[in-house]
Amino acid sequence: HVQLVESGGGSVQAGGSLRLSCAVSGSIGDRWCLAWFRQAPGKDREGVAAIDTDGTTNYANSVKGRFAISLDNAKRMMYLQMNSLKPDDTAMYYCAARRGSCASDSRDYNFWGQGTQVTVS
Repeated sequence: HVQLVESGGGSVQAGGSLRLSCAVSGSIGDRWCLAWFRQAPGKDREGVAAIDTDGTTNYANSVKGRFAISLDNAKRMMYLQMNSLKPDDTAMYYCAARRGSCASDSRDYNFWGQGTQVTVS
């Protein structure tokens, strides 16, 4: 049984930084993708960043150069370092996982965390 637990959200001023963490328990499989999604009030859930078994990463255009996704396999943790935050980054951020390669559609992800709120003012 896969469980994902996010932490690290909070309130920050524009231009500031936050690091989100996602603790992964259970076995996703031999090949997997871990991703961050976000959802602002009244908006669809959107992909932010993803990383796969090979370490390949991809980012939404809106966060390229500001956000960085990383893994600590020994600790079974995934991180999202967010720098130069903007008010438009305000959203609930979710950690997600799926077996196989990464996908852009949130409906393709089988496992989800409860979310952590990020507010940028």
